[in-house]
Amino acid sequence: MRVDFYLLETASAEQATAQLARATLGAGERLLVVGAGDDMDRALWEEFPQHFLAHGRADGPHAERQPILLAPDCAAANGARYVLLADGQWREEALGFARAFLLFDDTTRAGARDTWRRLGNEAGLERNFWRQESGRWIKQA
Repeated sequence: MRVDFYLLETASAEQATAQLARATLGAGERLLVVGAGDDMDRALWEEFPQHFLAHGRADGPHAERQPILLAPDCAAANGARYVLLADGQWREEALGFARAFLLFDDTTRAGARDTWRRLGNEAGLERNFWRQESGRWIKQA
C-alpha cells in the first residue's frame, strides 16, 4: 500500500487531479476520485484537451465501466485500485486500495500532517510527500 501526499500551492485540486488521473490511466489503472467539487467534471475534460480522460459519476449510468469515477465516498463501483481524496480529508477506507493520493492545501495542512504521522506506524505502508516546483511535482520525502 502506498499513500502519496500532494501539497497544493500553485495547482488547484482540479488541475492536480487531472494530472494524476492521466498518469493513473497511463499505468493501466482505474481511479476513484472522492470529495471532488462541482468543477472536477469540467477540469477532467478541459485540463488536457489533447487527451481524453473518460470519466463519470458514481450516481450516473454505467458507473462500473468508468476508468475515472467521481464519488462521494470510497465505494469503487468501477473496481478502481487507486483512490484520490480531492478535498484534503483522509478517509480510513483509502487503506483498502493499492494506492491513495491525498491532495491538501493550507486549509487542510494540519489534518494531512496528522495523517502522515499516524500512517508512519502502519506496517508495509509507503508514504511520499510531493510539492510543486516550476510546474513539476517533486518528491520531498
